[in-house]
Amino acid sequence: MIKHDLNPKTMEALAPQQIVDCDTTDSGCNGGDTPTAYEYVISAGGMDTEASYPYQANDGTCQFNAHDVYASISSYKYATKTKNEVEIKTNLVAWAPLSICVDAEPWQDYSSGVMKHAECGDDLDHCVQLTGYADAVWNVRNSWGADWGESGFIRLEMGYNTCGMADEATTAVV
Repeated sequence: MIKHDLNPKTMEALAPQQIVDCDTTDSGCNGGDTPTAYEYVISAGGMDTEASYPYQANDGTCQFNAHDVYASISSYKYATKTKNEVEIKTNLVAWAPLSICVDAEPWQDYSSGVMKHAECGDDLDHCVQLTGYADAVWNVRNSWGADWGESGFIRLEMGYNTCGMADEATTAVV
């Protein structure tokens, strides 16, 4: 049951902590996989808002109540199956933000600037939100809070699959 019109201009942020705590297929804060997280959301019947199930940045006990579902999905799809960043760019414009998984190990000390492809590998260990692009740079929102990076964002060099960002780009289908 969806309790809200899913117009992205009025939609509240959903609760990543729900997936961390309740998705038993993945490993909470120790890693996960977007397709299995989508499968969890489908099987749970949806997600709560971050306002009512706040992000804690650690593994906890599942507190999700199905009566608190704010939004649900029916399936998911890949933005590209061939690591094609031009296709990702096209689908980002058409579909709005995308989920991407990255090698975030080198992100630990990031504070600002453009992370170059030579600075990281492709050992996917963290999933984040691809929100836009400008001047051959991807704009990515991280879940580590607004005091990390550039107010919670990182910029990645475009065209090189920087940090593995093109390996698993997906979006939910409402």
